[in-house]
Amino acid sequence: MGNRVVREDYEWVYTDQPHADRRKEILAKYPEIKSLMGPDHRLKWIVCMMVAIQFLAFYLVKDLDWKWVLFWTYAFGSCINHSLTLAIHEISHNTAFGNNKAMWNRYFAMFANLPIGLPYSASFKRYHLDHHRYLGGDGVDVDIPTEFEGWFFCTRFRKLIWIILQPLFYAIRPLYINPKPISHLELFNTAIQVCFNVALYWLWGGKPVVYMLAGSMLGMGLHPISGHFIAEHYMFMKGHETYSYYGSLNLLTFNVGYHNEHHDFPSIPGRRLPMVKKIAAEYYDDLPNYSSWVKVLYDFIMDDSLSPYSRIKRTLKGDIKQE
Repeated sequence: MGNRVVREDYEWVYTDQPHADRRKEILAKYPEIKSLMGPDHRLKWIVCMMVAIQFLAFYLVKDLDWKWVLFWTYAFGSCINHSLTLAIHEISHNTAFGNNKAMWNRYFAMFANLPIGLPYSASFKRYHLDHHRYLGGDGVDVDIPTEFEGWFFCTRFRKLIWIILQPLFYAIRPLYINPKPISHLELFNTAIQVCFNVALYWLWGGKPVVYMLAGSMLGMGLHPISGHFIAEHYMFMKGHETYSYYGSLNLLTFNVGYHNEHHDFPSIPGRRLPMVKKIAAEYYDDLPNYSSWVKVLYDFIMDDSLSPYSRIKRTLKGDIKQE
């Protein structure tokens, strides 16, 4: 567990990301894919159901022994909360109410944020759209680990710790790589979330609050679903910066595993991404992909050629228009 990884820097490239060109080529050949764009009207009802389930769970855990609170936090709450973060990812692309009702999507994302406990939906949208527009962009794409992460988490044991602490690094990284002025929506998101957390503690005590916050941290750390953080863009094969996953956990994650398809067509809701793959199969079938996020986590930790440095990075040129 003490072996050091081979990489000492990112994989720097001088080409543009592949998704824009592939999107143009696919749309020229299969214009019917445009009909898949637009809101997913099921999404808002699914999110409401998930939020209601967590509200019920908050009530049910308030009288449990602590050992059972912790058990259900990892076994159930972490899955729902991680799934809600991916619902917020969907909503950030305006797939709940459509582009014409942008603010409805923003406020609905804050509603989906409530059971997570940490106010992040407003900030996530600002940075996530930059990730799509400037994938791998130095100083802009905050999905890429910092120099410190690449340098320090360089052994198998340290990579394990890094995965456990992923929520912490995702929260801190934007402040270091690409800090932005705090927006009014971020302040509103924080105020609503703090009021909710205080109300939850006042109504039912500390156990639901622990279930909520620990579930979010555990679900985005060492957890099968969190394999998507590594699977999406870490360079397991030289020259490939985006990878899709076609396993069963897509059912819990709004098809975020269809990640090549998502970056090619970010305005298409996750529910319809399998249709993109089916229509334009020749563009996706030969790309490297995964069938197990657990195996991705295991391979990332145990393979001494992989580390937080295993990301394609590029220097951006021209005008950079950020959210």
